[in-house]
Amino acid sequence: MPVEAILFDLFDTLVLIDGGETFYEPALKKLHASLTQCKVNVSYDIFREAYFEVRDRLYDQSLRTLEEPHFDIRVAQTLEKLGHRNISNEVVHEASMCFAREFERYVHLDADAIPLLTKLKRTHKLGIVSNFAIPEWVQILLEKLSLTDFFDTIIISGTVNRRKPSEEIFQKALKAIGVDASKTVFVGDTPNIDVKGAKIAGMKTVLIKRNRVLTDIPKARIWRSDDAEDCFEPDFTIESLSELAAVLEKC
Repeated sequence: MPVEAILFDLFDTLVLIDGGETFYEPALKKLHASLTQCKVNVSYDIFREAYFEVRDRLYDQSLRTLEEPHFDIRVAQTLEKLGHRNISNEVVHEASMCFAREFERYVHLDADAIPLLTKLKRTHKLGIVSNFAIPEWVQILLEKLSLTDFFDTIIISGTVNRRKPSEEIFQKALKAIGVDASKTVFVGDTPNIDVKGAKIAGMKTVLIKRNRVLTDIPKARIWRSDDAEDCFEPDFTIESLSELAAVLEKC
């Protein structure tokens, strides 16, 4: 059956993250600095400890439920834990965006992405299905990277409160592009998130295996499922985006 649509993961598929979780500490410091400018008087070390307690609790919940609460929630709950209960939503959201803007310094577009998308856009519907808890920033990033116009739909987990490998987030993308799962291919870099969810939704899958050192791979469980979980094998495996067009001819 000919392929009519291709859905892509975003991070470490179209956009690469440099240095694994190197970004996290400077991004969290930017978040904290934003709050202190708004009269949140708590030291970084105390804030950091409370933040990670809240974050890890929310991570555990997300791994069980596959829900994706907005990043603002973890910031607000951290502030509440520290006794700051009257911080405005605007202050909380700006702190989240400061985190994202610092993270942006650690990502770059795969060199093969634009040539590939330009070619595929002529013959296929294209979409993104990405896990990220600050969806507003993802839209900004896509605009900056000149990616937005390539895609017929962009589904970010923080917008729909569902995260991969939940079948629902894939079904939302399929409904948005109006193509049956059997005529759609999903391309991603994580077997137990991307391949698993897309397979459950009925799509063919392509796993992109990045030849990158371990320090370039985010280690948090929310980024990568436990390898001990049941493994879903992709239909095809590639090592670079430049190989995808040839693989699609075999689907």
